[in-house]
Amino acid sequence: MQEVFQFIKQAGTYFLATNDDGQPRVRPFGTVHLFDGKLYFQTGRSKNVSRQLHADPRLELCAAQDGRWLRIEATAVLDDRREARVSMLEAYPSLQAMYSPDDGNTEVWYLRNATAVFYSFTEPPRTVVF
Repeated sequence: MQEVFQFIKQAGTYFLATNDDGQPRVRPFGTVHLFDGKLYFQTGRSKNVSRQLHADPRLELCAAQDGRWLRIEATAVLDDRREARVSMLEAYPSLQAMYSPDDGNTEVWYLRNATAVFYSFTEPPRTVVF
């Protein structure tokens, strides 16, 4: 999982895909964080992505850098603990202008049953499960 985290972090922007009543939805994300032995991302409860994850927590994530890319299939699990929200916002101080741990909007999710596959044009795919 550490290798997956480092790849996403170095990529900077990754793309998160959700299901919106049968319609795929993809959007850029920038938050990735390790907390309590799990890989997390953050969003706002007021956003469509939150509504979609609450309805169907299955997701895919894709990040790319330097001719390599990573795809992850996972289930998102909402972590409603304040300490998880605090940890995320401490890792991303720039978000503190828009979010706070107690605003009722900040959500942090972790990946469960994740299958991550590293790809490139020059090497065979390599799978990491966590």
